[in-house]
Amino acid sequence: MDNSSSHKPFAWPVRVYYEDTDAQGRVYFANYFKFMERARTEWLRYLGVEQDVLLNEERRFFVVVESQADFLIPANFNDELLVTVDLLKVSRASFLIKQEIYRKNSASELLCRGTTRAAFLNADTYKPVKVAAAMFEDPEK
Repeated sequence: MDNSSSHKPFAWPVRVYYEDTDAQGRVYFANYFKFMERARTEWLRYLGVEQDVLLNEERRFFVVVESQADFLIPANFNDELLVTVDLLKVSRASFLIKQEIYRKNSASELLCRGTTRAAFLNADTYKPVKVAAAMFEDPEK
């Protein structure tokens, strides 16, 4: 499945807390990955995928196997951010998403962008299992 049609990516708001920043009051680089993780989790929840249910009832889970980010402009303490999730591709046992972080109310101010690939694994064997493309269908369409 390729997600090349025009659509609006899923977006999740995040506020920068003091604990997210370094001594200069800027977001510490590793915390952008935490913001992206929160948005990915909420995106999956929006799609109807509750990861604890998936693990406990179906014995399946997602694990990040690759993640990269470009840090463009620093976010600061108390900024309101918008973190997007855009599905790029679903393959046999993984999915690839693009994520971007903007300063809220400033869609043109891109602070960070990256991609993440997550594999779908059997929780008992840790072996890849087929992921159903239907899992990623937007419930509002």
